[in-house]
Amino acid sequence: MDHIELTNVEEALLEQETLAEKMELVIQKLPPDEVTLVEIMDIVGTDSLMLLTIFMSLIFLVPVSIPGVSTVFGTGILLIGITHLFARHLWLPKFIAHRRLSSSKLADGFRRAIVWLHRVEKLSKPHRLSRLTAEGKMTTFNNLAFILASLLLMAPFGFIPFSNTLPALALIFLSLGMMERDGGAVVLGHFSNIATIAYFGFLIAGGGWSISQLLG
Repeated sequence: MDHIELTNVEEALLEQETLAEKMELVIQKLPPDEVTLVEIMDIVGTDSLMLLTIFMSLIFLVPVSIPGVSTVFGTGILLIGITHLFARHLWLPKFIAHRRLSSSKLADGFRRAIVWLHRVEKLSKPHRLSRLTAEGKMTTFNNLAFILASLLLMAPFGFIPFSNTLPALALIFLSLGMMERDGGAVVLGHFSNIATIAYFGFLIAGGGWSISQLLG
């Protein structure tokens, strides 16, 4: 299948518009029937991995039922994090890169999730607390937090409310913070990771207590 790329005019619009408007433009470019991660990368732009991460994380902010989306997007986000940490080119296994997903269901989920993105954007301010996004140790720490969020996103709790929402918010805040050098957004990303771990700990502890009561 031919790659679906943005025109020069559309690329210029992506540079000028808000994050939510950029996402709307990408959604409009999705093919009518099915789409692969490679095609989504062509639309978003392979040089904008943080923007791609935000796009893929959006779908986890709303309840959707699309076979394969958790595996494809979750693995893709994890590999983006590893790519950023080691400053390598993004590599995707074929079964992830070319897995076909429903375009219409994705577009519907993305449009519902953009409401969240409008709210997140209001919290972001470029170049705020820029030391928290400085090159070196902070960049490494933020990249490790990004990888942690992607692993939490892939944890087998998808059927439980907010189990995907919290790590997806962490990924969106971290990506936005690294894109715009916004240390405040990065801090929100770290807090979202902490909230996710606490929530998962509560779920595991509650599950263990329930089992012990049942056995008792």
